[in-house]
Amino acid sequence: MTALLPALALLLSVRVSAGPVPPRPARVLTGIDVLEADGFRELQGKRIGLVTNQAGVDRGGRWTGDVLAHAPGVRLEALFGPEHGLIEGAVVSSGAYRFPDGRTIPVYPSFHGELQPPAAALKNLDALVFDLQDVGARFYTYATTIALALPLAKARGLTVYVLDRPNPINGKTVEGPVLQPDVRSFVSYLPVPTRHGLTMGELARLADEKVGADLRVIRMRGWRRAMWFDQTGLPWIAPSPNMPDLDSAVLYPGISSLEAANVAVGRGTPTPLRWIGAPWLDAGRLVAYLRRHPLPGIAYEERTYVPTRDRWAYKGEKCPGVLVRVTDRDEARPLEVFAVLACALRDTQGGRFDLRWRRKGEDAPKNGFFLPTTRRLVGSDEFYRLYEAGAPPSRIIAFFRRDAARFRAARRRLLLYR
Repeated sequence: MTALLPALALLLSVRVSAGPVPPRPARVLTGIDVLEADGFRELQGKRIGLVTNQAGVDRGGRWTGDVLAHAPGVRLEALFGPEHGLIEGAVVSSGAYRFPDGRTIPVYPSFHGELQPPAAALKNLDALVFDLQDVGARFYTYATTIALALPLAKARGLTVYVLDRPNPINGKTVEGPVLQPDVRSFVSYLPVPTRHGLTMGELARLADEKVGADLRVIRMRGWRRAMWFDQTGLPWIAPSPNMPDLDSAVLYPGISSLEAANVAVGRGTPTPLRWIGAPWLDAGRLVAYLRRHPLPGIAYEERTYVPTRDRWAYKGEKCPGVLVRVTDRDEARPLEVFAVLACALRDTQGGRFDLRWRRKGEDAPKNGFFLPTTRRLVGSDEFYRLYEAGAPPSRIIAFFRRDAARFRAARRRLLLYR
């Protein structure tokens, strides 16, 4: 598998989203590129454990595991994978990873809630290195993985290095409600809005404010906050199974806010996270409502799919639905799309729509930490109060904007880039 990663990195490219894109992408160096350029100076003489997956590659498409396994003066002693595993589709389990040259490195359970690495995995390490590609939404769990690792690293005297990567949906736009403290879970952990506009390194700085670990962020070079991923010159490799391209990432903070409800959100269709549907859905009425509440940079059309997979909803069933098209990504606001969709489903589907705000077992200490519910995805009971009271989309959008504005001002202390 590792031998194929460079070729995959070159073959998989970003689909161009709607909106202006410069003819010549910038030359952005991610954290692993900067490490290479500096001769791995930061890691010299250190025994390290690497937390990454298939999207951790350098500009040339080399997997970070390969790069660090052969870096002079660096001793790669252990590998860990985040949610979805070390390589896409792999189960997070103990074992060993074999490199093309025959070398093997132990693979341990991840920093994934209760799945903490055994003491033996960390005993002989000096540092943990994270190279994970975020997609810009609070409920994408890789930032949680880093946040959970920081206290453990501090307790064991380990330095934590975060090899920074771009926020693919730009680092300027902030949207949605800030997570309220009592809703914290594995799927929504840090006190940020749904679309936070931060890089993984900046999220790690926030997570470390109350921990005080020895955190070092290897900053990118050449990245600017206004950049979208296809403006960086970097190869897109799906960071998780349902994130095949930038188009899906653009709408992910909004559409995925509905994934615990009783609608399909495009998994197993040609348009993952850009479409919603259900066997009972009256798509015509839904689209008519959406068009009466237009949003900048967004268009809607009826589309029927049969999902080939979905974690909770309607695999193999014919589902009328609505395709959300981004006509101008700089103007589009996915959390406002969510607000309008939620209200439209509430008001047009004759009571068939169930938001599934909470679920049985959500507060259970053993398994509840992992259970996705709409409350945990949205992160705010104020949204639900407005929704249940029959508030129009405009009132929910106004609330989202106020919360995002407060965070936008507060986050300045975290920013590493202009």
